[in-house]
Order: sequence, then C-alpha cells, then structure tokens
Amino acid sequence: MEILRVENLSKVYGKDSTKVIALDNVSFSVQKGEFVAIVGASGSGKSTLLHLIGGVDRPSSGNVYIDGKDIYKYNDDELAIFRRRKVGLIYQFYNLIPILNVEENITLPLDLDNQNVEIQKLNELIQLLGLETRKKHLPNELSGGQQQRVSIGRAMITNPAIILADEPTGNLDSKSSYEIVELLKKSNKEYNQTIIMITHNMEIAKTADRIIKLEDGKIKKED
Repeated sequence: MEILRVENLSKVYGKDSTKVIALDNVSFSVQKGEFVAIVGASGSGKSTLLHLIGGVDRPSSGNVYIDGKDIYKYNDDELAIFRRRKVGLIYQFYNLIPILNVEENITLPLDLDNQNVEIQKLNELIQLLGLETRKKHLPNELSGGQQQRVSIGRAMITNPAIILADEPTGNLDSKSSYEIVELLKKSNKEYNQTIIMITHNMEIAKTADRIIKLEDGKIKKED
C-alpha cells in the first residue's frame, strides 16, 4: 500500500541572478513499511526534500501525498496538526526539552495534542528503546546515543504514517550510530514503521530497503 507519493516536487529560492534550484521536479513513491535512504552530497537537495515531505516548508511547485492526503492543501494551522499526528521527525541534534525527563520528552507530542498517554504502549516503546532504567532522567544525564533514542521514541509515540530521519547518526560515534540504525530497523520490521532517512554514510544507507541518490536537486539513481 502506498503511504507517500511525491509528484513533480520543486523548490526554488531567490530569483534572477540569485535564483537557486534546490529541488528540481522530483517524483517517487514509498510503500507502507518501506525503509528508504536518501543520499547525496552537501547541497544535493536531500534536506530540502525531507523538509517538504514533512510539511516543514512549502514547495515552489508539485505535490506531496501522505496517507492519501495532499498535505499542501492544508493551511498552516491544519498542516501543523497533520504533521504532529502523521509525521515523526528525528533530527541530528535531538531537540529534547532540557527540563523534561525521558518519559515526558517522548510523550510531548501527545501532550501538545491533548491526547491521553497509553501507559502500556509507552512502557513497550521505552523497552524497545532500551531506556527502562532511564525513564526519569533528564537529557543532560544521558549519553548522545540515549538522547537520540528518546527522540526516536518521541517520533514513534503518535503511530505516525511515516518517520523522517535527518542524519540521525551524524552527531554520534560509530558504536552509537550502529545501535541507532539497528533500532530504526527494528521499529521498521516489528512495527511495520515506514522510515525515510537522510544519511551521507553509504554503509548506513545500505541497511535500507531502497536507496535514492540525489544530485543537483534531481534523482540521479535508485537502487
């Protein structure tokens, strides 16, 4: 079942002599439960693409369909709600709230949406993340790898249609990077979670089901 469709997506910044084409007529689709890696050199358009898929920015032209919904037909408020409920975002630098503990950081999207927390589901997720003994710890009491696990839990807690991971291992050592990739693969297999991951590391990219290579804002190759 198709969970994501990107049609003729373009993003242009500036005009005339300052015009920059960050993304140039990109189209592809992703099936539910796929793990897709997007790779490319710096400036290839991969972060721009991820932000457009996630509704963080709006395209110059083209469409993004998530779960059958054309996300750019929503106004900004509607899009923010859709993004919070349907898209899980994982960043390189964790973006945890320093005064909230592990449990509170994970459940933050539910709290912002005035939804009840299912304790059993939360505990199962914390167990999957390997954070059972860290539930009440603050971010500054955690290692980098543990903080990234919390950010993954925060992305998963709403049962999103897709998880978008922007260089999720970029700020970690090799051991922690391997553990984070294994955790993403586990959530992909055990929860049938659809994941789209940006990475510059080809060894990490090879763990995905499919690799999309961007070059100068266009899809150069798919493996």
